[in-house]
Amino acid sequence: MRILVDADACPVKTIIEDEAKKRNIEVIMFVDTSHIIKSDYSLVVTVDKAADSVDIALANRLSKGDIVVTQDYGVAAMALGKGAYAINQNGLVYSNENIDMLLFERHIGKKMRKNGQKTGTIKKRNNNDDIKFRNEFITLIQNMTN
Repeated sequence: MRILVDADACPVKTIIEDEAKKRNIEVIMFVDTSHIIKSDYSLVVTVDKAADSVDIALANRLSKGDIVVTQDYGVAAMALGKGAYAINQNGLVYSNENIDMLLFERHIGKKMRKNGQKTGTIKKRNNNDDIKFRNEFITLIQNMTN
């Protein structure tokens, strides 16, 4: 088991590394050239700044049983399709039961924005979001190692 992170805009990188270090789990963070991440623990893979380049690089390194941290439903769907697990930065664990609905909602939102409609605002992160992510992330790791 490894933890692969779609790290470009990931606000929980420190939590991921903290929990991985405690359990000696390998972490690979994927970013494009517009982001600079330094880590004493994780392997940082930097790819060209092109559409979906981080997503493709992550998917190519993904193996069954890995954990993927991403807010991208498409990346989560690829992870599930390869027998991996996926969670977002707010602690939502993606599953075969919820991914189709999430992808459909993303599609509808994209169509609405293309037609000039607003689809809502993103709430600012707070400490409760970090706590929920940490708890769900630990639970996911524990379920995989038991």
